Amino acid sequence: MRTAAIIPARGGSKGLKNKNIHPVAGLPLLAWSVLQALDAEHVDKVFVTTDDPAIAEVARAYGAEVIERPEEISGDKATSEAALLHALETIAAHHGAEPETVVFLQATSPLRKPGDIDRSIELFRQEGADSLISVTRADDLTIWEQRSGEWNSVNFDYRNRGMRQDRPSQFIENGSIYLFTPSVLRSFNNRIGQKLSVYPMEFWQTWEIDTIEEVDLVEFYLKQKGLDRSFVRS
Repeated sequence: MRTAAIIPARGGSKGLKNKNIHPVAGLPLLAWSVLQALDAEHVDKVFVTTDDPAIAEVARAYGAEVIERPEEISGDKATSEAALLHALETIAAHHGAEPETVVFLQATSPLRKPGDIDRSIELFRQEGADSLISVTRADDLTIWEQRSGEWNSVNFDYRNRGMRQDRPSQFIENGSIYLFTPSVLRSFNNRIGQKLSVYPMEFWQTWEIDTIEEVDLVEFYLKQKGLDRSFVRS
């Protein structure tokens, strides 16, 4: 198995109850990431790691293999890295070996276009990277933060704004696609290693679902960009 997609999807979400299987544009939220991973030519197998039987049922219904996540790495403070490490151990035990490359997809970020996952894998391989993150440009964002009661500009100098196009390009880690080798995860207990590549995506693809208010927004883009027709077959 050269490349495996792993989608963590635990139960017990607080911002939106049953978030990972909440209906979004006619499908359970998790189903979008499963279908997108199955659609990718460079992905050999798709796994969902979960502690929730209802999520497991949805994952299997849409074609993913389920990894039962232990309770001790399923709570609010459990890291994705812990779930990913457990998933790799389970894959190796059941399939004879772990994958060369992991595609880590967050179920809450379904705004992926056809080809995004394949192109990110191709870029990862071409650049000889050990990790990759998807990003969106943040050139139009002027960010402030409060320090010791005073407001300070973070990514620009308010005293010398200049022209937007003259500022250095900055990027947001949008949380949609991560790639890494298993050795990176074990060495650093982190999805990011020492030779990072970045896969650029459009700004509208940054939106994700954590609350009920974001469901309508994500549904709008899924339909307006034709993603509901690209990944859902009648």
